[in-house]
Formats: sequence, structure tokens, C-alpha cells
Amino acid sequence: MAEVVEEVIAQIQENLTATVTEGEEGGATNATGKTPSTPEGMALAYGTLVVMALLPIFFGSMRSVKHHKEQSTAFAKTGEKPDTMSSKDAMMFPIMASCALFGLYMFFKIFSKDNINYLLTGYFFFLGVMALSHLLSPVISSLIPASIPKIPYHLSFVQGPPESGDKKSKEKKYLIDYRFTTHDVVCFIVALVISVWYLLQKHWIANNLLGLSFAVNGVELLHLNNIATGCILLCGLFVYDIFWVFGTNVMVTVAKSFEAPIKIVFPQDLMTNGLAASNFAVLGLGDIVIPGIFIALLLRFDNSLKRKSKTYFYATFIAYFIGLLATIFVMHVFKHAQPALLYLVPACLGTPLLLAVLKGDLKKLLAYEDHPEEKPAKAAKNTNEKTKSKNTSDNSEEKATPPAKKETKKKEAKKAK
Repeated sequence: MAEVVEEVIAQIQENLTATVTEGEEGGATNATGKTPSTPEGMALAYGTLVVMALLPIFFGSMRSVKHHKEQSTAFAKTGEKPDTMSSKDAMMFPIMASCALFGLYMFFKIFSKDNINYLLTGYFFFLGVMALSHLLSPVISSLIPASIPKIPYHLSFVQGPPESGDKKSKEKKYLIDYRFTTHDVVCFIVALVISVWYLLQKHWIANNLLGLSFAVNGVELLHLNNIATGCILLCGLFVYDIFWVFGTNVMVTVAKSFEAPIKIVFPQDLMTNGLAASNFAVLGLGDIVIPGIFIALLLRFDNSLKRKSKTYFYATFIAYFIGLLATIFVMHVFKHAQPALLYLVPACLGTPLLLAVLKGDLKKLLAYEDHPEEKPAKAAKNTNEKTKSKNTSDNSEEKATPPAKKETKKKEAKKAK
């Protein structure tokens, strides 16, 4: 344990004192010791990576709007507040990510890399089946002919007292409450086949299918509640990415040792070696999902403005594209792994803020929330109910006094007679 920590500290010192000339001298070969591919192959690989990074952000953002509407309707019916990332969660995220990254690094240094990858592969196998099923469900449902019936099923597993007893559904706890159809079963089978293909062969196409499904689901389901939370998260991961890439070799080591679909890859030697190519260009899913959830938040902000154009979404989407091109360009020039968030965070944060200043929407942008707090509204309702109850009591008293006055007048009239 102490030897690993000392090795990391020594590596930090070496990287901080290293010169650029060392990187230039080692630029003849890549990090894996393989001969560089042709310029055409590199252009094809990097261009495909850019496209594969843009597609999950675009489609995940569109799907996040639908998911946000479903959350809002569910909150209106049940009162259950949707799960969103708070500012405290955003502050803790880079710290937790650093602990997880360094923990994996020590595991790979101490234990056998193959045994750890067996466990991680099995874990991501089940996650991949669920993610692919969720992603392919609308696509496969539209392709299935109408002649095949869509039969619904309900799978439930309940913990609680028997129905014959006095205590009924209030104390029941649904451990499993899952509804699905025959179309979902078809999606599950397709996802299972792709996941088994990856489990057995670790082919790069299967890896990309699982990685893209993780990215789309992450952008769709992970919601930032407001812009301030997104700024905290991106700025924290900006520092995290720079430190672990430039300061140490921890992230590069984990990325090379970690055999799981947490990255998208494309072979640079595809033109020469075909599908059996092995010299890959790599882009981590974090460089897609983290900016993607912020861009998806801007799309929901555009919808809240109720304007015809989606200016903030498309402007930041283009800025992400330019930042990704800048990352690839610098990486190609200096022949060294680059922290993509170093270029993506300024692009994704600066573009909407500058655009909001120019359009006069800065207050609206900073005040926007996906799910605003309902406490003030409830307090107003309570005060209105109290005032209504007071008014009704006052009216009832006023209505009750006239008959008493009439009776006293009758008595006085009788006495006078």
C-alpha cells in the first residue's frame, strides 16, 4: 500500500518537472508501442469518434425532455419529488470520482488485472442488457409488425401482511413492480445477444453499442436541477480531469487496464487490417455524458422559454463539437493524452452564459429550475385556507345573530302589550 502511494507521488513529481521535448522524442510511436496508422486511417477514426460523441448528446437530450414531462406529471399525481443532482452532490462528485479512480489504480497494481476485469465485465454485462433494452425499445417496437400482438405483463413481488388480515395495502411493500409487453421481451433478447457477444469476444463494435447505450441513458436520465449545479459539477470535473491526466499516470493506466464498455473506440488501422484492427482511438464516456447532461438542461430551458428556436441548445452543442475538435488537434500535435474537459468545459459553460448576456436572458437562465420547490405555493394555500375558514366562521356568526335579535324584539313586544 505504501509503495503504491510513493509510486504515485514520484510520478506526480516527474510529470510536473517533465519538459515538452520528452513528448516530442516519444512521438514516433504511440502509447501502446504500435506503429502509427496512415493519415487517412487516423482521420477516419477521429471523425467517427466525434460523430459517436455527438449522437448520444443529441438524442439523449431529446429523450430527456420527454422524461422530464413524465417526472412532472408523476410529481403532480403522487407528490413524489423526482431525483435530481443537488449542488452538494455536484461538489462531492469530483471527490468521490477521485477516490474511485485511485482505488481502481491500486487494485490494478496490487491484485491481478484479469480477476478484476472478470468481475467488472460481469457487472457491466447486466447493466448493458438493461441499458440496451431501454434504448432499443422504441426502435424495435416501431419495426415489429402489427400482426404480432402487444400483450402486457405485470411482474410483482410484494412484502407485507396477507390480504385476508385486518391490515391491508397500506403496509405492503413492492420489492419488484415491473410492467412489460411482448415487444419488451424482443428488445431484451436483442440486447442479451449483443451483451453475450461482448462478454465472449470483447469486440470493439459490441463495446461501442454498449457504450453508446450507457451514454444515451445517462444524458436522458441524469438531470441537473439548475444551471448553478451544472457549473459546479463541470468546474469540479475540470480540475479533476487536468490533475489526473497531467499530474499522474493514474487515469491513463486505469483506462488501459479497465476492460469494460466505459469508452467508445474506433480502430485507426481499419483500412489496413479490417475488422481485426487493434490500434484504437479512444474517448471516455465521461467526456460525453458530463457535458451532455448540461446541454440537455439547456434544451429544457429553451422549452421553458416557449420560443420557436432552441438557441441555447444548438449553440452549446456546436461549442461542444468545436471543443472536441480542439482536444483531438492538441492530442495529435503533442502526441500525449489530453483531458478532454480542459477544452469542453470552457466551451460548454462560456457559450450559454455569453449568449444569455447578449440576449438579456441571464436572470432567467440562472433562475431556471427543472423542478422548482413547492413550499411557497403550499404556504400560500394554507394561508388562503385559514382566511377562508375565518371568513366562513364570521359569516356563520353574522347569520346566527339576526334570529336572536328577532326573538328579543318579540319578547319586548309581548311585555309592552
